[in-house]
Amino acid sequence: MANARKPFISGNWKMNHNHLDAVQFIQKLYYRLEKDDYEAVEISIHSPFTDIRSLQTIIESDKMKFHIGAQNCHYEPSGAFTGEVSAPMLAKLSVSHVIIGHSERREYFGETDEIVNKKLKAVLGNGMTPILCCGETLEERESGEANSKVEGQIRAGLAGITKEHVASMVIAYEPIWAIGTGATATSADAEEMCLHIRGVVAGVAGNDAAESVRIQYGGSVKPGNIAELMAQPNIDGALVGGASLEADEFAALIQYRNHGR
Repeated sequence: MANARKPFISGNWKMNHNHLDAVQFIQKLYYRLEKDDYEAVEISIHSPFTDIRSLQTIIESDKMKFHIGAQNCHYEPSGAFTGEVSAPMLAKLSVSHVIIGHSERREYFGETDEIVNKKLKAVLGNGMTPILCCGETLEERESGEANSKVEGQIRAGLAGITKEHVASMVIAYEPIWAIGTGATATSADAEEMCLHIRGVVAGVAGNDAAESVRIQYGGSVKPGNIAELMAQPNIDGALVGGASLEADEFAALIQYRNHGR
């Protein structure tokens, strides 16, 4: 059966680009893309919090077909959490997708599977779509623990989530050893893990949810390798880091159908 899931490519700027850079980027990207690009691929931009209002203003005023994304949120709706941003705050800025459980959040900021699950529920509870991240370290892959590590992250992240919500989500497989290193899982390796993830989702939420959930690959995705990755039946998109910081390069990723496929 042909894959009916619409490709979804997300740019994660991490801690890069101020709000002036963001406006220049989005204008350049908008003019770089063609109408059929928007019809073929969904696109989300995950900027730092300080850029979101500027992006919202220009995207909505010019009716650009980009999803406004965030990189993180707190699981509480409000309170004495200095420096944090809540899901309701993001929803009021027209944010539609929020990255949850990125490996950098887990590693540098101590986010546990329990915290990831709470954040995921907060995002869903405010009408947004979570992009749940999972992935293994090089040591875990080499020791044969990659599948069990990823399965544990998925099961913990989806605990208490309805089948309907699971079906509407995005899951991003990011092998930690390939993030920002220049190393990339082969298309066969990436497909094998994404197929495994779909099987885990089926066990948690049923076959319909597993068939509907979109699975992105992330980890040194570039114009030179995205077409081969996207050709895999269980890879439905890409969560892009460094290659999403320049409009021309990100546009080339979105237009992967035009080269090498």
